Amino acid sequence: MLDAVTLHCPYCGEAFESSVDCSAGSQAYVEDCAVCCRPIEVRVRVDEAGELVSVETRSDRE
Repeated sequence: MLDAVTLHCPYCGEAFESSVDCSAGSQAYVEDCAVCCRPIEVRVRVDEAGELVSVETRSDRE
């Protein structure tokens, strides 16, 4: 199940739309910013029912 989310780039500060796969459970992956193309670490937390709990973004330097 894909959920639409708004991510905020830790480099350029711009917001952009993305999708997260909640059926895969909690996860961390790298996605490029849709605006400045820099790599962003995305951390997704999903509860036991498969519902999206939170999405965090970080630079690769944090």
